[in-house]
Amino acid sequence: MSFSFRRSAASLSVLALLLSGTPAPLGAKTDPTATSTAPGSTKAQVRPWLYENSDVPIDPAWRFGTLSNGVRYAVRRNGVPPGQVSVRLRIDAGSLMEQSDELGYAHFMEHLTFRGSRHVPDGESKRIWQRLGVTFGSDSNAQTTPTGTTYALDLPQATQASLGESMKILAGMMADPNIVESAVNAERAVVLAEKRESDGPQMRISDATRRHFFAGQPLADHSPIGTVATLNAVTAAKMEAFHQRWYRPENAVISIAGDIDPAMAEQLIKDNFGSWTVPGKGAPLPDFGEPDPRAPATRVTVEPGAPTGLTMAWLRPWKPHADTIVYNQDKLTDMLALQIISRRLEQVARSGGSFLQASVDQQDVSRSADGTFVTIVPTGENWEKALGDVRAIMEDAKAAPPSQIEIDREYAQMDTALAIQVENADTEAGAKQASDLVSAVDIRETTVSPQAALDIFRSGKTGMTPQKILDSTRRLFSAGVFRAQLITGKVQPGVDAKLAAAVAAPVKAATNARLADKVVTMADLPKLGAPGKVVSRTPIGLPGMESIVFSNGVKLTLFANDAETEKVRINVRFGHGQQAFSPTRPVPGWAADYALVASGIGKLGQRELDDLTNGRRMGMDFAIDDDAFEMQAVTRPADYKDQLLLFATKLFAPGWDPAPIARVKTGAGVAYDAMERAPDSVLARDLNWLLHDRDVRFRTPSRAEIDALTPQAFRATWEPLLASGPVEIQIFGQVKADDAIAAVAATFGALPQRVDVPVPAANKLMRFPAHVESPVVLRHKGDKEQAAAVMAWPTAGGFALTKEARQLEILTQIFNDRLFDKLRSTEGAAYSPSVQNNWPFSYESGGYILVTSQVRPDRVRYFYGVVKDTAADLVKNPVSEDELQRAVAPMRQLLMRAGTGNAFWMNQMEGATHDPRYVQAMQTMAQDMLTVTPTDIQALAAKYLVPGKSWSAVVLPDGVAAQ
Repeated sequence: MSFSFRRSAASLSVLALLLSGTPAPLGAKTDPTATSTAPGSTKAQVRPWLYENSDVPIDPAWRFGTLSNGVRYAVRRNGVPPGQVSVRLRIDAGSLMEQSDELGYAHFMEHLTFRGSRHVPDGESKRIWQRLGVTFGSDSNAQTTPTGTTYALDLPQATQASLGESMKILAGMMADPNIVESAVNAERAVVLAEKRESDGPQMRISDATRRHFFAGQPLADHSPIGTVATLNAVTAAKMEAFHQRWYRPENAVISIAGDIDPAMAEQLIKDNFGSWTVPGKGAPLPDFGEPDPRAPATRVTVEPGAPTGLTMAWLRPWKPHADTIVYNQDKLTDMLALQIISRRLEQVARSGGSFLQASVDQQDVSRSADGTFVTIVPTGENWEKALGDVRAIMEDAKAAPPSQIEIDREYAQMDTALAIQVENADTEAGAKQASDLVSAVDIRETTVSPQAALDIFRSGKTGMTPQKILDSTRRLFSAGVFRAQLITGKVQPGVDAKLAAAVAAPVKAATNARLADKVVTMADLPKLGAPGKVVSRTPIGLPGMESIVFSNGVKLTLFANDAETEKVRINVRFGHGQQAFSPTRPVPGWAADYALVASGIGKLGQRELDDLTNGRRMGMDFAIDDDAFEMQAVTRPADYKDQLLLFATKLFAPGWDPAPIARVKTGAGVAYDAMERAPDSVLARDLNWLLHDRDVRFRTPSRAEIDALTPQAFRATWEPLLASGPVEIQIFGQVKADDAIAAVAATFGALPQRVDVPVPAANKLMRFPAHVESPVVLRHKGDKEQAAAVMAWPTAGGFALTKEARQLEILTQIFNDRLFDKLRSTEGAAYSPSVQNNWPFSYESGGYILVTSQVRPDRVRYFYGVVKDTAADLVKNPVSEDELQRAVAPMRQLLMRAGTGNAFWMNQMEGATHDPRYVQAMQTMAQDMLTVTPTDIQALAAKYLVPGKSWSAVVLPDGVAAQ
């Protein structure tokens, strides 16, 4: 059974007024009273196929069946988002089913099937789905793992006709893909491009880890991507043989969840998959083996430039289990035991220990091993000290049981996570439900309703005793085959022997890592003043939205609604964000995401704040937006008032614990040193800065700047920023309006009047770099076959050209689709070319259209030629109506789906209390974007895709020239 640590949402979509004319979704054609009162439920069933050998409660919302040919299926009704139907089709064929000369074949087959079938021309399935509103890559996708291949389709505004056509396409892809030499050769180039782009430090470390931990098992050598040799040897005949062995009805599971009558979904499965037959017998599942105690226990992997890291594992044979209630309660007990240890480790790391980060967890890995894993990131190069300290904390956990308070703390956190799933069950997305079901099939377990999961957890509480936790801990860290791996960035003489000695050395339990049994409450937060008064309360934006102003100048945008059950979204925007900083003088904004939150409130540090919020849905995420700093959280009706208090006291009396500064410096230093090892990480480091004409607000800090940061300098920057500038609060969700206003009055309304510091004019400017005839050359120290290329054109910013800003989204989608067809599908020159539109509404300039892609160094000039030719064609020739609609239809559906939840509207209303243009822009968004014509697209291309204004850059390996 899979624990997920969210029925039909009330639509907020005013966009429907602008997006009318689409056929009614399937859910609208069914009688909601024709079935059980439970949404999407069916008649009680007797142990369906998913629940064989299990005593967990059957989720009555699912309707199960098995076709005569062996195809298993499960369908259910779900109206989140309205109109959408999600289909997941899993084939029990992953990389572990490949023979030694077939490495990569399961993944290759995934690619081939998505090209189409003998009934759908090559590449046409993508275009058909685009016309139905499907966004390629997000709404239609596939994934191959060691144990299976899953095809995913989220069909927006599904009708019987569109879903029927989609099921026909999927059935054809499974039963009769177009396996011919021309398709194989074309897709080989694509898969090799994917492999080339994925190769890098992280992939090499992952491969080394897999080979070491699972030595002697098929998993060690069966990466889904395959090898260059096996991929180059692929032929149509070989793929046909693989397909016949594994793509068989008895290996297929279909799950459908969406706005549809389950009986209709079931009939569509029968109509399209019932005739699927494959001659002969399929292959039996291979033996995945067991962890081999004869293989070496330790390994040192050298990856030049990589940060030092350690992983230890206790690996036990994976065995199928009857997915019973008792089995799941035991798993939850193990999970609780590990969370106690992880919390102890985190507390030591926060206080400046020998390791930056350490954690423990249990994983069932690809039906190959049941493992307990310990990961350690040392502080600096002294990995032996970090390893010893972590082992000492683990030894203490094995030596004596935890306190009841420690158990209660972790139990409360797990209980809250499961209870939140119950509270949000009515708004759980159909896509998640469909995916969860096939995931359960993959791990050979079941799925249950959120309420059943919570009930199983709570019914096992009496068994979660200190002694039971101790027994779990001892078993998890003793039974099985032991492995340890050290990752280091440089060769070190004798390090192999040092690692072997370090993991075998005697260790003394560290009893000082146990957390103090101190109780912290909201009363321990700094005290605020008297509640503020409401000065004005007026409608704003959409029906039901309000703007409230308090006597101290604090402004609130409130949208009380029931669209998301038991969910309240809060966003506190204060000050001027990025515009508070100079474009020429660096400040430690880079450290704030972590350190500003972790530095505490008043005298309470992060440890106390963890206890304060434990067992509740509260949090604090910090971000720097263009025109405001933001503190955000998703909470619930029972907790949102205290969440507001937490935010308000953070502004009123911030803490300045120096420990988070040391930790963030170490983490930033580790990340910085690794950035030069691959082209994508070089772009992540430098591209944003270069695209903004070397504005330091967009620059990754240098290693010297990281090392020079002090707690005093951090406080000197952020203390005045927390205390000054306007405050805008957004509350969107299931609250009572008057109660929410009173809660803001008692918290933010109680803050002293804040002084605003005007933003200098220079800070409001954003620049695009000057045109270059030849690309700016950047260098990386990684694979000689990897490069990355960039081309960009300046646009604008602000609200004066809002309609153009929106229609540029359509232009860039068309541009992106053409590059995909040319660079990936046809030529295989690049796996993931991308075209983006960046238009800053908070600035009057600085926007751009950006094209990026990884390529081989010898294909850089070809890449630029394709990009320039595509841009020139968009300027010269109007797009066809079909091509336009294949971009517009997915955007229409994206807007409709987004408009059913609060997050979308909240984002659109950011800044609306101080600039009414945000409201106007929100109200015209759909019309601006979706009424675009071929003439508009051509005019936008002519205006912005100007050769003489473009800027480009290329990231090449050291010592390699572009070709």
